[in-house]
Amino acid sequence: MLLAAAAPEARAAREHYRLDPVHTRVAFQVSHAGFSNPIGTFAKATGTLDFDPDDWSTARVVVELPIATLDLGDTAWQGKILDRTFFDATRFPTARFTSTRVERGAGQHARVTGELTLHGVTQPLVLEVDLNALRRHPLTFKRTAGFSARGQLSRKAFGMGAWEQVVGDVVTLLIEAEAVRGGGTGDEDAHDEASTRPTPDAPTKDDEPHDAHSK
Repeated sequence: MLLAAAAPEARAAREHYRLDPVHTRVAFQVSHAGFSNPIGTFAKATGTLDFDPDDWSTARVVVELPIATLDLGDTAWQGKILDRTFFDATRFPTARFTSTRVERGAGQHARVTGELTLHGVTQPLVLEVDLNALRRHPLTFKRTAGFSARGQLSRKAFGMGAWEQVVGDVVTLLIEAEAVRGGGTGDEDAHDEASTRPTPDAPTKDDEPHDAHSK
């Protein structure tokens, strides 16, 4: 899903990446009675990404998001959104997305179809995904994928139809994420490997790009 095609003669197996929760953020926008489109965010997402650089259609992504990390900029407002009126976070503490199909488009774009489980309901969700970079991180020297995604859902479809005169039904998702090959966050790796990582002039064989089109 997140890797440019490799040279035909160097076909590679699917690689395993783990989502970096430090550098991943899920945001959403929804109409507030037509006056504005406030932004809320979720943090501490975890998950995995597997894909073959020669065949994006075999890619698979699984992501879990703790609902209680909601940030709306106001404690009282967050409490109301997290209670039984909307998310009911005590009863349904986690949202989960599992991809079911990946279709590569032009350039570094892909359409990812999957199933989102939220508020105890599972519905299909389509994400338009753009690969921003795939290369060794300048600090950790680990192969890192960075991408942006966008999608829309109906909150009513997930059983959250309260206050329909005030809160819009269509919710826009905005996702910025990074995933590290083999797991671990970029910041943690930078700290743990500061004394042992190679210099830019002497990268390890494992950290060298696998294909001619890697960014």
